Amino acid sequence: MEQRVYEISAYAKQSEEKALKTVIRSTDSTSLSVWVMKPGQAVRDHVHHKGEDVWICLQGTGVFHPAEDEKVPVSAGKIVVTPKGVCHGMVNTGEEDFIFVSVCPQLSDYEALPV
Repeated sequence: MEQRVYEISAYAKQSEEKALKTVIRSTDSTSLSVWVMKPGQAVRDHVHHKGEDVWICLQGTGVFHPAEDEKVPVSAGKIVVTPKGVCHGMVNTGEEDFIFVSVCPQLSDYEALPV
């Protein structure tokens, strides 16, 4: 039988250099990943063209960028939903790791936006 239950802690990896995404599961329609961001690390502003991106915040505090010049505080317990085709990114502004689970379109549906 196909695995359908996952232990997040088994996939939550970290890097001193950059925010680290670890893919838990990927199909032809959906990607499920866990992100770990050290303080000061960021997820670059980007867009998905084929579907929305849902972030389930598990630990830490940060600032979500729902648009180029907009900032929204987020923390553990929040769910962030970004419609398809809309810019989004974030920065860990806290003093501990920021950990969130992302459910979004397939891995190939990712376009980084210019810095």
